[in-house]
This record gives sequence, structure tokens and C-alpha cells, in this order.
Amino acid sequence: MEGDLQKSLSLRPNRRGDRNNQTASDKDSEAGFLSSGWASQDGYPVKIVWRKGFIRLVLVAGILWMLLILVALLFHIWSCQSTVSFLSVMCNKESKVYYMLDTMGLVSKPHRCPIPVANNPDKIIIPNGRTSDKIVKKLSYVMEDEISHNGSQSSPLFGGHISWKQREESFKLKSNMKVHCGFIQGGGANMDPVDIKYVKKCKFVVASGIFDGYDLPHQPSNISDRSKKLFCFLMAVDEVSLKFIRENATVKVDNDGGKWVGIWRLILLKHPPYDEPRRNGKVPKILTHRMFPEAQYSIWIDGKMELIVDPLLMLERYLWRGKHSFAIAQHKHHRSIYEEADANKRRKRYARPLIDLHMKIYYYEGMKEWNPKKRTASDVPEGAIILREHTAMTDLFSCLWFNEVHLFTPRDQLSFGYVAYRLGESFNFFMFPNCEYNSLFVLHPHTREHSSPIEWVKRLDELKNSNLRETRGGLGLFTPYPGNLKYVVLPNVTRTSKAG
Repeated sequence: MEGDLQKSLSLRPNRRGDRNNQTASDKDSEAGFLSSGWASQDGYPVKIVWRKGFIRLVLVAGILWMLLILVALLFHIWSCQSTVSFLSVMCNKESKVYYMLDTMGLVSKPHRCPIPVANNPDKIIIPNGRTSDKIVKKLSYVMEDEISHNGSQSSPLFGGHISWKQREESFKLKSNMKVHCGFIQGGGANMDPVDIKYVKKCKFVVASGIFDGYDLPHQPSNISDRSKKLFCFLMAVDEVSLKFIRENATVKVDNDGGKWVGIWRLILLKHPPYDEPRRNGKVPKILTHRMFPEAQYSIWIDGKMELIVDPLLMLERYLWRGKHSFAIAQHKHHRSIYEEADANKRRKRYARPLIDLHMKIYYYEGMKEWNPKKRTASDVPEGAIILREHTAMTDLFSCLWFNEVHLFTPRDQLSFGYVAYRLGESFNFFMFPNCEYNSLFVLHPHTREHSSPIEWVKRLDELKNSNLRETRGGLGLFTPYPGNLKYVVLPNVTRTSKAG
């Protein structure tokens, strides 16, 4: 037993030695981790230093980036004032250099900017007479629908059953023209006789519209007494919206039966011509001259907007000063209709395959992407504000624009540039800066968000024998096209902004 005890005692130093060896080995291991940047308890100071170094690196990089932006901004301001043509060309919005910088997102665009309007609406001189019509001198409209007797077309459409041949002929300019332009007999959008009588006296019109109860009338501000006497403020509504307005605002009825909300005279359109409220809203917006045929000048403003600039000052700034008969704002983000179509699909503004089909038809018919060589600042407008002198050419453009909306998708920003392309230099218009456009109004939110089942369609076969299809609009997308669209490949779109 003593032998066993001695053996046990003799082993203890060895175990201590083993522990010492193990401790030394662990320290070596810790030193190895420490040298590679990873630390345990003994490595905390190094980790703190590493963290501080990283934070300093981020701060220095941020400061350098801010200085780079400041230098670029100062250089941009200096180059705009420079007499060196190579430098000053960067500030020319029509130049290729500006377009390249804009595409790269290096051009800052202010949301609002001052509008160079006259100081006093009382001193504005209104032009005498109308602008002379040089190409189209007389314009008339198809009033009866050509309904076939095979049972496939049982009722008239508001925009008519326009054939591909009729559509093509309508773009061929002649001195005397007759075209489809909505308001086909029996197609809907009927006005009350009391309203028809009232609008006959309106030579200067500010028009707006509310459909399906999405908005309430917003009273314009900064309107001079002269403009209040000169302009008719006309708000087109459907029966759903009239009921909604009566429940949420004060509607006064005059001795003649006219309905008023503040300065706005409500113009009721009975029997909506389309299933889709957005398509119904295009009737007063685009066909202003058809609803108010005595108007010489009109300003359209969307129902969700509050006008904050005197309308007489607007006509002087956008029409009379430059001798224009049509003015509309440039879109803030998009210049090509194919960019706009891509944004519409992303934001589910209409059935994606139908938007693609719409664009394929335009591309097949020669509508190319916008580029700086084009005569227009953009192919895509902000359509919420439109200023018009109602000449024969301006009214023809509006008719053809509406026909495209009637035949294809209700997204009027997609078809505006196409109609301008087809009419070419015969139709001149003023596309003013987007920052001025945003200074003309205060935007109010809709009372509720619009949503339609057709917006969620992803494949064409979902529309076959489906109640998702519109029954009175967009029928051109379901009518056999005379050309071969099978091999049409739409141009690639570079997304330059998140906004649609």
C-alpha cells in the first residue's frame, strides 16, 4: 500500500508539469488567434482598436464622398456659366451630354421652381380671334356607330367600333376631315339639358372631373376677379361621384337647376360609357372640346388637384407668349413610352400582357425610343394639366389621342407620344418643365385607392372567357391585328428611377 502511495505521489509533479505544458500551449494558441485579429479575453484591446479603425475609415470615406458631391455641384454651376462650349453644353437639356448625365442619374431635378408668369392678370391682353388653321380647316365627327348584323356587335360603343383601316386613315391629314371622336349616339356619357344650355356660354373653361367617388372638389386659390368672371369652372362627375359629393360636401342648386360646389359647376354625365372608371375619366380630360363645344380656350386639371395659379396667367405663360395652341408638362422621370410602360407594369396600373401588346403595336408601327435627336423634349407627358386653344388641329389631336385610349389601354401617357409621332411636325405643342408643373397645384390624396381586377392579370390566357375583360373599351387589343407581331421584341428599358 505504501508502494502505491509513493507511486501516486511520484505522479503528481508530472501532472503539474502536464498542466503547465497545457497552459503554455493554450497561451500559444491564444497568441495565434490574437495575431490573426481574433481575440479572447487577452485580445480585447486589439479588437477595440480594430473597431475604431473601421469606424474612422467609414467616416473618412463619407466625408470624401460629400466633398466629391460638393465639388461636382460647384463644377456644374461653374460650367453652366462658362463661355467654353464643351462645358456649357452640359446644361443644355437638348444636348446628348445632358441626356447621358440624366440617364446616369447625375442631373438634379428640382421638384418645384418659380413660374415666369406675368405680375397682374388684369393687365393681360387676350388675343383677338382664333389661330388660323393651315392644314386641317374643317373637322367633323362620326356620330353613328357602324354595327354589324352578325350579332357580334349588338350595341353602339361610345368611341365606336373603329376598324384598323379607319384608324390608319385618320392619321392622313387633309383640309376636310371626319373622324371618330367619342360621343357616338347611344354610347353613354349623356349630359343634362340644363348643363348643355349652361356650357354654351363658356368661351374660357377650367375643366376637371371626378369618377367613381375617388375625390372631392378642391376649390382653386389665387384666382383674380377677372378670371372668376371670364372662366367657367366645370367639374364633370358620374352619378356615383355626385352622390358621394352630396354626402361629404355642400352642393347648392341654383334657380335653373344647376349644381354647384363653391366655384365649381357640377356637370353630370349619365350612363358611364366604360366599365373602367379610369377610362371614363379620359372623356372630359381629352374630349374637352366635345363636351364644351363653344370653348375657345381650356385648362384641364385632374380632380385630385387644387389649382393655385390664376388661369389667365397660365394661358399667357404657356400659350399666348410663345404662340402655342397646346401645352403640357414633361414627365419628371420618363422620356420614352417604353420606360413609362415598364413603370405601369411595375405599379400594376393595367394588365401587364395588354400593356406589352399595346407597346408591340406601336413599335411595329415605327414608334422608336425617345432620343435627344427627336424634336420633342419627351414622348411622355404629365397629363394632369393640359392647356389648349381649340383649333381644328388641336381638336384633331385630342380626337386621335382619345381613339387610342378607347382602342387600347386607358393609360393615356402611353398613347400621347405615339399620336404626336404620327402627326409629326404638323402638330406643334409646348412641353414645359416639370418643376413648373408641380408649382401649379397642391396635390390631395384620393379618398380611397383605386384597384381593378384587370390590373393583376399576368397572362393573356387569364382573360379568355373571363369577366376581367372590359366589355366597352380596349377592344383593339382583342381584335386581330393586320400585322405580324409575333417576332416584335420591345426595346430594353433602363430603369433610371424608382418612381412610376
